[in-house]
Amino acid sequence: MSLLNINVIFMKNYTISFILLIALFISAINVYSQFPDELIARKEIFVEFNLNSATDTKAQLEKLNKVISISDFDIEDLRVEAYVSINKYDEFNELGYNYKLLTPPSMLLSRADLDKDESKGVNEWDYYPNWQQYNDMMQQFADGYPTICELISIGQSAEGRDILFLHIGDSIDTETNEPEFMYTSSIHGDELTGYVLTLRLADYLLSNYGNDERVTNLVDNVDIWINPMANPDGTFAGGNNSVYGATRFNSNGVDMNRNYPDPEDGPHPDGNAYQQATTLFMNFASERDFVMSANFHGGAEVINYPWDTWSKLSADDDWWYFVSREYADTVHQYAPAYYMRDLDNGVTNGYQWYSISGGRQDYMNYYQHCREVTAEISSTKLPSASQLPDFWNWNYRSLLNYMEQVLYGVRGLVTNASNGNTIKAKVFANSHDFDESYVYSTASNGNYQRLLKSGLYSLTFSALGYYDKTVPMVAAIDYGTTILNVQLEPITSIVDAKKVFARVYPNPASQYVKLDFAHDGEHTVQLIDIQGKVISEFLTSETQLQIPLDNVSPGKYLISIKAFSGDSFVVNLVVN
Repeated sequence: MSLLNINVIFMKNYTISFILLIALFISAINVYSQFPDELIARKEIFVEFNLNSATDTKAQLEKLNKVISISDFDIEDLRVEAYVSINKYDEFNELGYNYKLLTPPSMLLSRADLDKDESKGVNEWDYYPNWQQYNDMMQQFADGYPTICELISIGQSAEGRDILFLHIGDSIDTETNEPEFMYTSSIHGDELTGYVLTLRLADYLLSNYGNDERVTNLVDNVDIWINPMANPDGTFAGGNNSVYGATRFNSNGVDMNRNYPDPEDGPHPDGNAYQQATTLFMNFASERDFVMSANFHGGAEVINYPWDTWSKLSADDDWWYFVSREYADTVHQYAPAYYMRDLDNGVTNGYQWYSISGGRQDYMNYYQHCREVTAEISSTKLPSASQLPDFWNWNYRSLLNYMEQVLYGVRGLVTNASNGNTIKAKVFANSHDFDESYVYSTASNGNYQRLLKSGLYSLTFSALGYYDKTVPMVAAIDYGTTILNVQLEPITSIVDAKKVFARVYPNPASQYVKLDFAHDGEHTVQLIDIQGKVISEFLTSETQLQIPLDNVSPGKYLISIKAFSGDSFVVNLVVN
């Protein structure tokens, strides 16, 4: 080929690339120019549209959830309210929905309707604290009640704002066998009713301790953690002086309630890296032993319980309906007739409403074995601050009710039968638990808490290096506590010790199989079919390994485990 031809081809390709670049630039201008600069700076738009009634509703919602962040869905008229990241607008627009651009909820009211009236000398809980007021208030709680309250930052957001927790209890400086409980709000930065209600709840608990029997019982017997603001960068997107202009997403334009590992869709279901605040929350949850939690949202009035990601019901679906129903029904006794009546009169299974992937509720339930619910407590995401005292009066009894549920169920200590040392053990309800619904006793003090609907259960306690112990006919009682302390016998014989070289579960398995290794060090693990072919191989120094089985055909397999010491172990595995 001649040099002239090469130059012609180069110029031709260069010209085509340049034309494509110009076309993309013009396209971007056309897309973004239709929005005001103020909306573009927010990195999100708020839209409303209707689904196509001739197409399967669930299929449409699942497809949309990969592109936009749905905040409300009306099942009857198929109306969707959603946030669209500017980065994904083209993808959404190509789906062809005839949408209406809505004013962002945080810009519907004036600053005067949201901010503190400085002429008032007393806190009447009728304003949204700005960033400095929030920090001052949290510090004042800790300073004013130093024996039962401490202020903790778990780290900083992408823009450098502290993510703060109040730790409340009668033994905040020592480890206890009290169940750990968490309230957190506003992972969506513009849904702020819960922001003020959790602040007021902290004040209520602290100021009534020692004077109110119910409050004193909670503080004395529950390890309480309250995080009023999970997404400060979103809440103060309009500046630190006001919540006016708050955004749903964080400063990177990411919905953090779609940013967690998902039971069905795995890591990074939204296609984004884990955000700084997401990682902080995951690390914090892994360091703690939360038994129950709730996260507060706005945009609807309903208690949304697991699961969000799939149609399968939770193993504890009856318990979830029971505690959710209690929350809503208690609200109904004190609120106007119109309040918290969405869906099933104020409660819903998440998937039956609309499915999402990457939500924190499912993450906490599946990966952290913590019972977390999503509480949607105001149909208006950012109601006028003058209404906040009403929301408190309608909800605070339910907030206390939900906290008290952490004291019920079956609880106790798991210890070594030989020396009394505490053990981290798996507590499994036989013929009941599935989808990671079992719990563990804590490594620090051996305490476990299994929340169950009233009934009789068979519980199996297991830990590496110990013989399993099954206790039949264990009674769980609604609003009651069954104390069951368990001692596990350590395995001392060499023959039996080999049997627990590693624990392999579940078996049979379907989506994955887990291995808990009895000893530290490097392990080589092979998944082998019945013809002797190695399907997959792993080298790990961790104490636990999870092998995905999504692409493994049903049948019988072997798992071969070889330790660095040279010891080996083989177990049969059935894949369904």
